[in-house]
Amino acid sequence: MSETNSTLPEPETIDQVTKEKYILITFTLKKQFGKKPDLNGIIFLIGMQELGQVREFTKEEKIDLMHIATCKLLSYEGYYSFAGRDADGWPQWNLEKPLPPYDLFSQEVLLKKNIVRYFEEENLPMQP
Repeated sequence: MSETNSTLPEPETIDQVTKEKYILITFTLKKQFGKKPDLNGIIFLIGMQELGQVREFTKEEKIDLMHIATCKLLSYEGYYSFAGRDADGWPQWNLEKPLPPYDLFSQEVLLKKNIVRYFEEENLPMQP
């Protein structure tokens, strides 16, 4: 039984400063859009930012936008690398290493930490 536990990754944790920055991001987006976005909403917005288009999207395109954003966020951890854009201008990503088998909480923490990093690196506003 201890062998199984040794192969599981350590749970992700989030420090107080990063947690506060994530909250600032949600408040900034609430002011901009009139509604506080959940994690999926923020991921969707990052996908739109990465695509560089603001328009109505089909259900399939919305899923693709969330995939683009997730790849971008996980590229900070070395899981994905940017491969270029397809003929329609959509970003393409290569999987560089397998994703760890995190539990749902650890997945959310990892994404939130990288959302903060994304906002910082892209110089996007985080204001109270």
